[in-house]
Order: sequence, then C-alpha cells, then structure tokens
Amino acid sequence: MSQFFQIHPENPQVRLIKQAAEVIRQGGVIVYPTDCGYSLGCHLGDKSALDRIRAIRRLDDKHNFTLVCRDLSEISTYARFDNRLYRLLKSNTPGPYTFIFSATSEVPRRLLHPKRKTIGIRVPNNRIVSALLEELGEPIMSASLILPGETDPMTDPYDIRDTLEHALDLVIDGGFCGFQPTTVVAMESDSIEVVRIGAGDPAPFT
Repeated sequence: MSQFFQIHPENPQVRLIKQAAEVIRQGGVIVYPTDCGYSLGCHLGDKSALDRIRAIRRLDDKHNFTLVCRDLSEISTYARFDNRLYRLLKSNTPGPYTFIFSATSEVPRRLLHPKRKTIGIRVPNNRIVSALLEELGEPIMSASLILPGETDPMTDPYDIRDTLEHALDLVIDGGFCGFQPTTVVAMESDSIEVVRIGAGDPAPFT
C-alpha cells in the first residue's frame, strides 16, 4: 500500500520532502510531479527498484532511462558534452526537455541504452522535484508514467494511487502538472537532433 503525500507546488513542505527522499534512499519506487506530468522514480543505484519500474511499464532492456538532475554541474558528472552544448543547456534548463548524451562511467550500466551507451538527462522546472533533488543530493532515476497499452501518461494522482497503490511506495500529489511529453534532443555526437517535439520549443536546437 503506497503512501500519499499532498505537497504544495509553490511552497513544498520541508518535512514531506525529507520523508519522500528517505523513501527513495530506502529503495522505494515513487510517483512525483514534473513540468511535463507525473513520472516514476527511484534511487539511481537500486537495481530492485529499477526492476519494479520495468515491471510497471513492461519495459525491455532497450529502454532509455532518464536521470533527473538538479543542475548543470550535476549533469556533467553523468553526461559527456563540450562547451558549445554547455551553453545550449545553460540557456534551456530547467525546462521541458530530455537530452540524450553519451554517458560517463558514473552511470550504472543497467541504465544505459545497451548499444549506444547513452543516457537521458532532465532538469525539470518544478519546485517539488527541485526540493526533492536538493534533499537527495543526487539524481532520480526516472521513467514517464505511461502504463502498458496506453499512449497518454497518467495525470491524476488519485487515479495513480488507485491503479498502482500496491506497486508503489509513495505517490506525491503536486496538483495538475500537464500531460504533454518533453521535447527530446539527442546530443550524443557532433550533430544535434530533435528526436521528438513536445512541450519544449525545438527552435534553439534546429
């Protein structure tokens, strides 16, 4: 049975943020709000929690997971990029984008795309997840909350709890936070490619 926290989207309660971070540290799987809807998340080093997310989403080993990070300095620990890409990232984070990079050795192998050795990176513009990342002191391993057979993500925290309460440890209700997916930009080589157009303006990357 999952816990259910109602956290204020503008002024997140410190006590609840600390409790949510502890759930992640203890190997829990959570649902939390971002600037592009709700996502599944867990500790980036926890294989059993990752396997639980794979089971909820019915994902195979080719799925590209995303690390949700606090800021650019944290991104540089896990992704390889040059000064030109750094400037682009600085101008467009936080925001509704997922960036695909060649991963550094700091990224657990099980999170990588098996052939390309890439990782997705996000810096959401959402105060709840920002506070949670600050408290954790490291990224959240993340996947969008789209159930098997569905094309749209789940958007209502109460529906999420009712549907997945036995598969999750915590649902964070941060109110309505949209349902349009991120814009995905591949930055794993010298070229920049917009892979999917979503909530983020693709113009800076074209």
